[in-house]
Amino acid sequence: MRYYLLDRITEMRPPELARGVKAVALSEDYFADHFPRYPTMPGALLIESLAQLSGVLLEKSAEKVHGSQIQAVLSTIERAKFRVLVRPGDVLLLEARVTQLREEGGKVTAKASVGERVAASAELLFAFFELKD
Repeated sequence: MRYYLLDRITEMRPPELARGVKAVALSEDYFADHFPRYPTMPGALLIESLAQLSGVLLEKSAEKVHGSQIQAVLSTIERAKFRVLVRPGDVLLLEARVTQLREEGGKVTAKASVGERVAASAELLFAFFELKD
């Protein structure tokens, strides 16, 4: 099973910032069990949506700054906070900002908002792996 939790990247400014959007639909299969009669997007998937945007930002940043083709792999989640329940019909506004970029990895601060309300935030650390094929 593969989840695409990033519908569109709306802004990309490596090595600084990326913004994106995820429209949360009742047809998402995880709503069947989370939770019956009160569907709520799981916190782990909120973090995954932020990680997907952050990974693309870091890959583009490494290419621009270091000239390297890498795969960014999430390695650590720090200071994750969940503040608002995300429900079907909500539109998540995603934002990732690079706080550290090295040849071996990078770090971002990321947040997901519904309107003006921050639904989730975290610091995400990624390890870089060189693409050889």
